[in-house]
Amino acid sequence: MRVGYSSTSYYGLSVTGSHTERVSVVRKNISAAAAEAITTTAADDNDEDDFVLHVHNYRNGAFAQSSRALCSVCDDEDAAQARCAPTSANYSTIYGKIVIYLLKYWRIASLRAFGAKLHCCARKLLKHMYIRKGRLALRARLRPHQHQHIRYVFAYRHTREERLKRERERNRSGARTRQLERKNFFFYSHRAYKAAATMGYTGLLMLSSAKKGLATAVRGSSASYSTSSSKLPFTINSLAGNRVDMRREMVTGERPRRATFTERSQLRYARRLVVKLGSAVITREDGHGLALGRLASIVEQVAECQLEGRECIMVTSGAVAFGKQKLAQELLMSMSMRETLSPADNTREQATTMLEPRAAAAVGQSGLMSLYDAMFAQYGVKLAQVLVTKPDFMNEETRKNLFSTLSELISLNIVPIINTNDAVSPPMQTSDDEYISTTGGKNHRRGIPIKDNDSLAAMLSAEVQADLLILMSDVDGIYNTPPWEDGAKLLHTFSSDQRGSITFGEKSKVGTGGMDSKVNAALWALDRGVSVVICNGTQDKAIKSIMGGRKVGTFFTETTSSSAPVEVVAENARVGSRVLQSLQPEERAACINTLADLLESRQNDILDANNKDLEEARKSGLAKPLLSRLSLTPQKLKSLRDGLKQIAESSHTNVGKILRRTKLAEGLELRQVTVPIGVLLVIFESRPDSLPQVAALAMSSANGLLLKGGKEAAHSNRCLMDLVKEALATVGASNAISLVSTREEIGDLLSMEEHIDLIIPRGSSDLVRTIQSQSKHIPVLGHAEGICHVYVDAEADLAKATKIIRDSKCDYPAACNAMETLLIHERHMSNGFFQEVCAMLQKEGVKIHAGPKLRKHLTFGPPLAKGLKVEYGALECAIEVVSGLDEAVEHVHRYGSGHTDVIVTEDKEAAHRFQKQVDSACVFHNASSRFSDGYRFGLGAEVGISTARIHARGPVGVDGLLTTKWILDGDGHTASEFAEGGSRTFVHQQLPLDN
Repeated sequence: MRVGYSSTSYYGLSVTGSHTERVSVVRKNISAAAAEAITTTAADDNDEDDFVLHVHNYRNGAFAQSSRALCSVCDDEDAAQARCAPTSANYSTIYGKIVIYLLKYWRIASLRAFGAKLHCCARKLLKHMYIRKGRLALRARLRPHQHQHIRYVFAYRHTREERLKRERERNRSGARTRQLERKNFFFYSHRAYKAAATMGYTGLLMLSSAKKGLATAVRGSSASYSTSSSKLPFTINSLAGNRVDMRREMVTGERPRRATFTERSQLRYARRLVVKLGSAVITREDGHGLALGRLASIVEQVAECQLEGRECIMVTSGAVAFGKQKLAQELLMSMSMRETLSPADNTREQATTMLEPRAAAAVGQSGLMSLYDAMFAQYGVKLAQVLVTKPDFMNEETRKNLFSTLSELISLNIVPIINTNDAVSPPMQTSDDEYISTTGGKNHRRGIPIKDNDSLAAMLSAEVQADLLILMSDVDGIYNTPPWEDGAKLLHTFSSDQRGSITFGEKSKVGTGGMDSKVNAALWALDRGVSVVICNGTQDKAIKSIMGGRKVGTFFTETTSSSAPVEVVAENARVGSRVLQSLQPEERAACINTLADLLESRQNDILDANNKDLEEARKSGLAKPLLSRLSLTPQKLKSLRDGLKQIAESSHTNVGKILRRTKLAEGLELRQVTVPIGVLLVIFESRPDSLPQVAALAMSSANGLLLKGGKEAAHSNRCLMDLVKEALATVGASNAISLVSTREEIGDLLSMEEHIDLIIPRGSSDLVRTIQSQSKHIPVLGHAEGICHVYVDAEADLAKATKIIRDSKCDYPAACNAMETLLIHERHMSNGFFQEVCAMLQKEGVKIHAGPKLRKHLTFGPPLAKGLKVEYGALECAIEVVSGLDEAVEHVHRYGSGHTDVIVTEDKEAAHRFQKQVDSACVFHNASSRFSDGYRFGLGAEVGISTARIHARGPVGVDGLLTTKWILDGDGHTASEFAEGGSRTFVHQQLPLDN
């Protein structure tokens, strides 16, 4: 491909004159980083001096000699890697200089001598560098698995007339492929064009290959794309042969092994994924026909992934089942009427079993693809069918053609749907090992034996260099034993060293493989750089959940997690809870006192960790109310320590406390005693001071505890958790309380009903609502909103009212017990109290919103509130006017959250009515709403505030974390003895408590 340039080819630069002048113009218009890359380097760097010398020789025509020299420079791997280190001071490397200098400014036609080496250099350079804000910078933050996603394209500027001229030439030639080439070559983003133009050179654009309008290929052909120029006869040929492929290479031979994802959270970065649908997933239970509901859901998820910019490949079964359904209808039509109508005749069942699978596959292939095509068409996604057989992989030519076809389909944004050609497939050879092919007298291991679609999907994933392979079956994942056996445990992660610790069952009745085959295929693909997940295809939104990092199915990984799985942590917490129960009350109290003392002695360490969180939060733009909750101060730590001391004092009578004693009969006594609930999960946001509070309550109540804090308080939480572990170690129960890793998804924790007994969320209303809606089997203790009211009655002491209002709103605006709505009796609108309150609130910096009725009373006033059921959580509040006590109670019931409501009045009868009629967890008279707190109630601390109408309501202290059990002591008593005519009778005498 020969390309000539006019003076407009350089993004607006007019490059004319002699060779030296042209170089000078180019150098003046490139960025500082690129200029550094083509200047002579320091004299003490002999390699780079040699490089510059070779470049000048290359430029002057000593092609053969300089090609060999430059290739030797490229081979200096150690020196190259040292220069490619991602540091801000090292913008220039040997690889970078070769690519930038030669590709951009000199005759690239002469690079054929070492095109392959140059291509390798470019790929290595792209691992570290990218263009940003007109500068060549280092890609230091690029993830290892994203290196392969980097592509490079040549971006040229052409006038509109030149493009139209080339288009007319292509139309005259009638070559459709040329039109596709033009679209691929010139369809790059405006942002990339602008960045290159700003730099002022016809440069090497290093761009992500995400489908955002970037060129995917530069094709070479016998046709000439040229513009006339007599002064700048540059020629550009392809670097290696007649094509520079911008897509991911699909080389069928051996290649360097790629790194796989190590955590589920990284799966969201997977760009190329292969989805294998097992026969048991898309086939009905009777084996005849497809499960259209499940198939439609899977198609929807794959289409969404494709439209998000991912590259999807499907390996599907189902042709045999689809064909059997058609052939069964034909056989039914051929039966006699007697055979058809007779319910006792088994001819129909026998006919279906007599169907030849190969014939059924031949009949069903077309129908299956028509169904897929109709489904994907609803989402605007195109697809293509590719049928393969085992010999296709054994023959080198057909193998290359196959993956070349897949490469073309992917580049055209088409979803390939691949299936084994069951109509002609040879019989399975289950004893096959990996087949061996001989090339050049040497044996090379080429792949896995194609026994079923599992092995086919693994082979394709490795060959197309997929990031993720999803094997969908009818089981939830890998179990340590067959899932129908007692004690079978689902393995959420699986590594190759666990291969011998599991037992496999039989394969499904409609498939050709089994779980053993899936594991072998998954490990084979994992060994070749493909991450794998085996999941249940019948589960709703399985693919989207996997891509979102949810704990769905079994994730295959090569790394062993440094931390224990959360299931193991929960089991350890239950064991630790039993240890705490076995302790004497004095020992539990001593443990809590130890934690309180550590808060004082390690105060500097705690504040240093908290300062790190605050600094990161400010950089991320965290809202001021959340910053207030995140902050720890010496005063907060002192209050926290005092609260822990109160909890320690009350720990002597918590667990094992007798609530009721009853004498049922002579020698038969019943007792009701308090016991721990079990294992608690507390989820909290931006409140690191919650951690020691909740931990102390768990110690006092002998509960196991799992804590999941927000990532914004990660440093503070880790520091405080170390203190909790240190205190628990004094009684040998260090595993009773643990901090769950931030990598664990909340949705996964909410499904652990076997390990967690109670969930307590502490945070925003959105967090609480989400947990309450997602937790299906685990009870949730908490409140979603804290909309607290203060009602100023007609008989209120206005001085008291002003004082209470200020404290309720301004003491801690972000707290859940802060006032959000102020209700004022209409009498106070004319006595100056309203103006006084507004002035006080404005002085405190409170933004006021007017309710609908208040708005009618004022000609000019505060802006109208968007709603009266709003929790501001900041220096904001709403004010509304009411006509009396009844309207105030009605307003609280309609717009309140059942948290805390206050009446300010000197009329005790009105106060009594308000407290009786308002159905909230806390109802106060002439007191600030801020008293709704476990510490202020004398509970020591609170695990949360519950607005639910259950036994634990309001601030939940130790009592809310306890349940009861009944203990009965007898002496050979039997129920039959108390029956009518029996020898014993019930007494049911209440006995005094002797705790």
